[in-house]
Amino acid sequence: MTALTLSTAAAPGLRADAIVIGVAKGAQGPVVAPGAEAVDKAYDGKLAGVLETLGASGAEGELTKLPAPAGFKAPLVVAVGLGAQPAGKDGEDGEDVGYDAEALRRAAGVAARALAGSKKAAFALPVDSPGAVGAISEGILLGAYSFDTYKGNAQDAGNGKAKNGKAPLAEVALLGGKPRDAAHKGAVARAVAVCEELNRARDLINMPPNDLTPAAFAGIAQAAAKEHGIKVQVLDDKALVKGGYGGILGVGGGSAATPRLVKLSYTHPKAEKHLAFVGKGITYDSGGISLKPAGHNETMKCDMSGAAAVFAAVVAAARLGLEVSVTGWLALAENMPSGSAVRPGDVLRMYSGKTVEVLNTDAEGRLVLADALWAASQENPDAIVDVATLTGAMMLALGSRTFGVMANDDAFRSAVHEAAEEVGEPAWPMPLPEHLRKGMESSVADIANMGERMGGGLVAGLFLREFVGEGITWAHLDIAGPAFNEGGPFGYTPKGGTGSAVRTLVRLAELTAAGDLG
Repeated sequence: MTALTLSTAAAPGLRADAIVIGVAKGAQGPVVAPGAEAVDKAYDGKLAGVLETLGASGAEGELTKLPAPAGFKAPLVVAVGLGAQPAGKDGEDGEDVGYDAEALRRAAGVAARALAGSKKAAFALPVDSPGAVGAISEGILLGAYSFDTYKGNAQDAGNGKAKNGKAPLAEVALLGGKPRDAAHKGAVARAVAVCEELNRARDLINMPPNDLTPAAFAGIAQAAAKEHGIKVQVLDDKALVKGGYGGILGVGGGSAATPRLVKLSYTHPKAEKHLAFVGKGITYDSGGISLKPAGHNETMKCDMSGAAAVFAAVVAAARLGLEVSVTGWLALAENMPSGSAVRPGDVLRMYSGKTVEVLNTDAEGRLVLADALWAASQENPDAIVDVATLTGAMMLALGSRTFGVMANDDAFRSAVHEAAEEVGEPAWPMPLPEHLRKGMESSVADIANMGERMGGGLVAGLFLREFVGEGITWAHLDIAGPAFNEGGPFGYTPKGGTGSAVRTLVRLAELTAAGDLG
């Protein structure tokens, strides 16, 4: 991953391949953002005019390259758009309104990706607080991400060399950051821990399903747990049979790659609260007997994005040393059609003891989650949050960049939504209408795994709620839209696996540790 350092060096004398500056969209045209004063001075204070001549407006995501002025050791200036210029003063105290953290994060990501192949860059973006340092650092580390494991020659794998393209930006000096300031150093350290784990989640999502089987995923989790002092327990197919995990076994029964349930436990000695995170880990989803139509299978390796997010969040919490207990449950299975696959009309007895009539084998995520939710409930945590690429209906409702938040407690739903927005992950609170529960009534079992077609994402949430222990606060994140980006990269988001919900889960753990989350 890109190496980050805080630097008080002046931009003109810094040896680098490029100097990155910010440009905002002002009322009268582009405005050079704070942090780039030395660069602007070298252009005799006319940098904004030069950029405008080159077509720059300061719009978010816009990128303009121009030769560095005389006397600079870096040959290139890269101006990246920050969006609208802040209003200036605000509030009764007349405090300056700085640039939004997400605007900084996205701008840094755009620049980092554009500088792929460079050895070193200096970022002279607005750094007016530890929060800005953290946001810019996250944008750089996430924006520079590249998944090249399967490209080029095998001997290149793992050595950092470019395969069929340019290597990620190798090093960044964050100008204006204070190397001796504890808050600034802490912001960078947090960004590194969270982004390394988020990028690990992206790697897992991008791995082909012939390599990332449930057993392989479990092995990766075991290795990471050992490295970071996290307790781990893996239930294989025999242990799942013995334990009565009918949902996970039913979904995984059609595949030669047998299912797993992985439990990761991080406990801080001063922890007073316990969070449980539950992730859907369908390493490949063919739809089972209810086979997906042509054109809907190609990206189904991403159906384990929820488990990847939970895995990354638990490891990040351990690396940050948060004073909270966090248990992660990874419900891992491959959903395939075969002679041993679950059929429409079958009835499964779940780990909770409830029976489920399977009306559609492509509604499998809720089945594996149901077992994991009940297992998590047995430890009576203070709250449970599950994460899943669960329904196409949620994509129809919220699009490809926003995930839905459902909960059995309105205040907790609001808290999760606010945490997501705070870290820059678009989310939207969704209801759990009671009248939709009736559609899942079954004549042969306690509940069916399908209900009304309209409001299908909400129906799935209602199904999951049935398997949360009584009195336990719970939220469900349906990340079907933002988990996998099939379009071009934007901001700090790459094509492919995104690591959606990792930062939200980490923030929830931080708030819980600080006593600020219920």
